[in-house]
Amino acid sequence: MARFNTRTARPAGSSPVATTGGRTTTHRGGAGYLRDPRGELFLLAVTNLVGQGTFYETGGQRDDRFTQLVRQLAVEDPAWTAGLLKWLRTGGNMRTAAIAGAAEYVRARLRTAGSRPTGSHETAEPGSERREGDDPSHSTISNRAVIASVLQRADEPGELLAYWTSRYGRAIPKPVKRGIQDALGALYTERALLKYDTAARGFRFGDVIELVHPKPAAAWQGDLFRHAIDRRHGRDRDIPESLRTLHARARLTAMPVAERRALLSGPAAQVALRDAGMTWEALAGWLQGPMDAAAWEAIIPSMGVMALLRNLRNFDEAGVSDEVAEQVCRKLADPQEVARSRQLPMRFYSAYVAAPSLRWGQTLEKALTAALANVPALPGRTLVLVDTSSSMNEGFSGDGTVKRWDAAALFGIALGQRCAEADVVSFSSARYYLGDSPGARTKTFPLGRGESLLRAVGRWKDGGWFLGGGTDTALALREEYAGHDRVVIVTDEQAGHDVREVTESIPASVPMYTWNLAGYRAGHAPSGGANRHAFGGLTDAAFRMVPLLEAGRNASWPWET
Repeated sequence: MARFNTRTARPAGSSPVATTGGRTTTHRGGAGYLRDPRGELFLLAVTNLVGQGTFYETGGQRDDRFTQLVRQLAVEDPAWTAGLLKWLRTGGNMRTAAIAGAAEYVRARLRTAGSRPTGSHETAEPGSERREGDDPSHSTISNRAVIASVLQRADEPGELLAYWTSRYGRAIPKPVKRGIQDALGALYTERALLKYDTAARGFRFGDVIELVHPKPAAAWQGDLFRHAIDRRHGRDRDIPESLRTLHARARLTAMPVAERRALLSGPAAQVALRDAGMTWEALAGWLQGPMDAAAWEAIIPSMGVMALLRNLRNFDEAGVSDEVAEQVCRKLADPQEVARSRQLPMRFYSAYVAAPSLRWGQTLEKALTAALANVPALPGRTLVLVDTSSSMNEGFSGDGTVKRWDAAALFGIALGQRCAEADVVSFSSARYYLGDSPGARTKTFPLGRGESLLRAVGRWKDGGWFLGGGTDTALALREEYAGHDRVVIVTDEQAGHDVREVTESIPASVPMYTWNLAGYRAGHAPSGGANRHAFGGLTDAAFRMVPLLEAGRNASWPWET
């Protein structure tokens, strides 16, 4: 009888988030597995909004663990860490973690360079710049390139400098300055100055320019740099003629307040606002009154995807016309616009919850589908377990509007809808502790054929599929696994103690994919090979690994594909 060469046999692929063999316990006392530093940092980075605590860790504890891992790997594996930080800001859509990580990366490498023995050809004082790169290990990755790679928006050079000076003082190393120099040519524009250079910022555009001395990319930018410095120091000098957007804004600002709203009713309103670099926030301040339908209709053509998502309810309340609403819908439903906006999938769900009007529902569904393009259509039978324990009832950000179990439900249902056949199940330990029968410790979610994903997530939220309690993952597997071809668990991995481990609760031959939404240190199962894999993040990027692994190929880090 054949034992290995069977119809269901497949080559075993490996995945990058790997455990070391070291053992520990989860925060709930269950069996825990330690990951290697790269895997631990990756899962933490893709779920960490800097300064935000979770159920089991304070914001400070998470930030400390993040910075320690970045410092360690910046020295031990600088090329990998540089790749992570660049991808984190772009493909991973995580802004603050990438900026803080780049600063810590450079700090660690400069300290390593400064600690080398005197006389060594690799010795460098902290803050010095090497002509052949600035890595003491002769890596081809320069510190300045890492800094430049995470600066994708015009307010971020100031953010990075504020982070650095708050932790390490006002002495700025040359690699940091030169990395910012490299980024400013593309970032500092007239529109960016009008949008981001406000008195509320600790580092104004003029401060950044005076500190790093960037070389202008063109003559107009040289004028802009000088004007930003004058503006910072309150010098009342004429705006250079080359800065046409600033002149257009100045003309609008000079208009009497009583005459401003009349401008919006004319056919030239959209052009005038666009030429003056008006955002919707600036327009509201300029009008010094409510944003009515005319105001919104004049500014909507200039608004990006994020601004549109934030204001759908405002459009409805102001009575924006159906014609203009169609313009909004066309932009939000455009996959290229969605990709360019780098919005996390949960942003579209949040917009749907905030603006339940039927005029936006189909559009937001299309946008969400575009944002989840990497969720695969898997053959065979799939068991999707969604962790709805109390530790998942934590907001990703300070306002708490979107919970981890919201994201878990969204990813779980999206995957279930695309699979050939799927059982999507909510699990925790609450029903068990409340004394329900042994078969009622989980709750299966019925997928509706052709149902909108947004509507399905709403039905999950309103219909009692958020259970609360502890994380009884092993028990859920034993009760729900019934010969499925694979298991996907969307969770924070903090399983409680059980008579059997999570990994032992289904056959070793069945692939088990863990989608981590919290980035804690301990995993609930081994990962990296042998049909046990862990992914993570608030985007759909890592879902690309599942088809690769099932084809017997090795999956790599997202920025290496």
